[in-house]
Amino acid sequence: MKNIAVLSSLFITASCGSKTQQGQMQGPPPAVAVTVADVVSTQAIYYDEYPATVTAFNEIQLRPQVTGFVTGIYFKDGDRVKKGQKLYSIDQQQYEANYQQAIANVEVQKTNMLKAQKDADRYHELDKQDAIAKQQVDYADAALEASKKQVEAAEANVRAVQTGVKYTTIFAPFDGTIGISQVKVGAPVSAGQTILNTVSSDNPIAADIAVDQKEIFRFTKLAEQKIQSKDSTFTLAFGDSIYEYPGKISLIDRAVDPQTGTIKMRLEFPNPKSELKAGMTGTIRVLNNNMQKSLLIPYKAVTEQLGEFFVFIVKDSNKVSQQKIILGKQIGTNVIVKSGLTDGDKIAVQGVQNLKEGSSIKLDTTAQKK
Repeated sequence: MKNIAVLSSLFITASCGSKTQQGQMQGPPPAVAVTVADVVSTQAIYYDEYPATVTAFNEIQLRPQVTGFVTGIYFKDGDRVKKGQKLYSIDQQQYEANYQQAIANVEVQKTNMLKAQKDADRYHELDKQDAIAKQQVDYADAALEASKKQVEAAEANVRAVQTGVKYTTIFAPFDGTIGISQVKVGAPVSAGQTILNTVSSDNPIAADIAVDQKEIFRFTKLAEQKIQSKDSTFTLAFGDSIYEYPGKISLIDRAVDPQTGTIKMRLEFPNPKSELKAGMTGTIRVLNNNMQKSLLIPYKAVTEQLGEFFVFIVKDSNKVSQQKIILGKQIGTNVIVKSGLTDGDKIAVQGVQNLKEGSSIKLDTTAQKK
């Protein structure tokens, strides 16, 4: 047993000695080949982007104000309509008959009033001669006043019935585009209930975005600017397609939404070709031409760890040090750095995946030529 223990001890000692010799032979890790770039301070021109929904400035559902049957439709679905254009008619026979009856009732009440007037005049003449009781004169005056009120009531009824006749024809409330009719000729409709159609304005048209409350001051200033016809401060994008006409701020909502901390902005865009339709979704691009210079670096130089961003700064000893940074807007293959770097810093760009704190580096001329 003692011999076995001695042999094991010798084996362990020999193994340790072998590892020590290997470590001495390996030496420090080799330098990592990287490309480097200078941190550049420049005036960055880019666009801030906000999800947008296209909406009409004016939109209304057409509902009848009388009950009846549709007798006429005077447009084609999807037509552009003008304010005051005739759109629908509803059977007005009943309403016309009521109107004529109301007019006839006015004439009857006027005849009654004329008779009451003559009676009152005659009783007043007799009263001057003291040939009639004073009470009879008072009765005649009261009957005349009642007749006058009845005439007024009959005339008011004519106006009410006439309004019903007027409402049997439905007109376009403003210039815009009408949708697909929800009823056909002959269909019954109910006053205030049945939806006939929807009309919406489409030139100009609006696009709504939600903006963080921190940006209210900036957008207020932009709203005060006089936007030229070719100004590109506000543009509307659908994927890779940019709408040809630039927009301008139409209004800023009255209050911030306390739940989201955002406020609604409405932008106005010309729409002469009717290319924009209410309900479309896109992106509002707001030109951010900041007069202050920004630090730009290649985006591929950035590494991410647990939601934080880092770069490797090149030191004088050809070693790198990991530096945490705060990123801003990405512009093409570059990205703005809000903090963590200064103008003139050198950072590793390619080969960063092989780097760690304190790694030695060498310039990769092959990658630079590519």
